[in-house]
Amino acid sequence: MNKPELEGTAHLLDELDKKLMVLLRDGRTLIGYLRSVDQFANLVLHRTIERIHVGKEYGDIPRGVFIVRGENVVLLGEIDTEKEGELPLSEVSVEDILDAQRKEQEQKQDQQKKIAKALQERGMHFMSDINQEDMY
Repeated sequence: MNKPELEGTAHLLDELDKKLMVLLRDGRTLIGYLRSVDQFANLVLHRTIERIHVGKEYGDIPRGVFIVRGENVVLLGEIDTEKEGELPLSEVSVEDILDAQRKEQEQKQDQQKKIAKALQERGMHFMSDINQEDMY
């Protein structure tokens, strides 16, 4: 007899106790073992790490037990533990990856400022230059 198809967040019940990668709305990447899930797709991850990627390097920050609201999940999937060690990336210390991430963010901000300035010189406004109050 065929197993009945689960609908909605019930699909996540098949992922309990598996190692998952979760991409959050704010861009963070979490890797941990799924311990619990509810009808809103809220997740409880155990032995969680936050993985930060910059170029071809990554660093892992231990986070322990992590509760994630379902509305913040963009993507989630099971980690293939056999292929996990074959990453084409090199692991660096937490301090090094945080420093690289800070430098990368500074470069992006500088680039956005240049774009905003160029648009402003042409009479246009970059969205970050517009006050929230002006939008309503």
